[in-house]
Parts: sequence; structure tokens; C-alpha cells
Amino acid sequence: MVTQGNSQQHSGSYTRRILVLIAHPSLERSEVNRPLMEVAAKIDGVTLVDLYAEYPGFDIDVDREQTRLLEHDVIVFLHPLYWYSTPSILKEWQDLVLEHGFAYGTGGTALHGKIFFSAITAGGSEAAYCAKGYNQFTVRELFHPLEQTAMLCGMIYLPPYALFSSRTAVDEGRLVLHISNWATLLQALRDDELDIIAAQGLPNLNGHIDSLTGGG
Repeated sequence: MVTQGNSQQHSGSYTRRILVLIAHPSLERSEVNRPLMEVAAKIDGVTLVDLYAEYPGFDIDVDREQTRLLEHDVIVFLHPLYWYSTPSILKEWQDLVLEHGFAYGTGGTALHGKIFFSAITAGGSEAAYCAKGYNQFTVRELFHPLEQTAMLCGMIYLPPYALFSSRTAVDEGRLVLHISNWATLLQALRDDELDIIAAQGLPNLNGHIDSLTGGG
């Protein structure tokens, strides 16, 4: 599935164009990623691509995906945290799309200056993701391979936007604010109203949206 904002997306009205790649193998059962996807799809200037729907056989169209990257200024991976990383189709996407000569290496400057981050859902609590916690590492530390990928490709890396304890977020009434902040984050990136320098130094983006967008 590919959805886009209205025609303003391509009219030059916005400072940045945003590409959200969602990867969830059972999206119909998702209580969090699905509403995050639906909100993103309604924001002008955002293109949403459901990778599992578009490539059910993992036969990724490299030319199409590289063209999408060229047409956007912000790249977002939206996905649940699977085994401390991404769902498998996002790894396949990286392996095929981020080619030498395109994304890195000699002549590989296509992604230079573009912004990249992940928006994730994690079943464990935030306290579980630290040196003394159950998972021993912060989410940002677990995502060092993605951070280094972004650095190699000349991209501007931002820490993850994460929802912890996602399985209980609906029952505990935490999802509404998370979705609202998600929309604010995307709009601020689109309109160049996010403090990129401050954001880069954070362990994660969640909990900091007001201060990063001047809303605090």
C-alpha cells in the first residue's frame, strides 16, 4: 500500500518531504503501528509505503525504492522491535536498496543530508532498556547498526521515537498522546521546526517533542 498527502506534497510548499516505510507482518492485528500508520498517511507532505503489502514475496523493486529515496528528504522506518532490530523485510530492503555507488562508496552520495530515524514499538518497559535493565542496552545502543548505516550514507541520524510497554498502551491510555506527538514530530520535520541538533544528542525522541518543537 502506498498513500500520499494531497498535491501540495509535490508543489514545493513544504521544506521537507517525508517517506515513512512501515514494516509489520500482521498489520491487521496491530493496536499501535496501524494507528501510527493511519495518522502519518493523513499528513500532507508524507508518503507512506507498507512494505509487506507491496512486496509480499520480498521481491523488492530496487529502482522504485531508490527513486522514492531521491524524492524525499526524511526517511522513517516505522516498525515493532523484533529481536532487538527490525522486521526482516527492512533488512532485505537495506541489503538491496542501499547499493554501493548509490548510497555509499565511490559516487554514492544520493542520500547525503537526508534525515533518518526509526519509529518503533517495544513490548518491554523503558526501564528494561538500560545497562542495569533486563535487555542491558538502550534502544539507541541496540540500533547502532542503523545509526552507522546512516552515517556511512551521509545521512543525519536521529534517535528512535519509541513507545515502550506497547502491549498495554491502549488499556493504560498512553496511545493517544503518543500518536499526537508522532503527528507533531512529522509536521515539525516537514516544516523545519524541529531542533535537529538537540534531537541528535538524545537517547530517544519520545518524551521530548515539546522541547524539540518549541511547544514546551
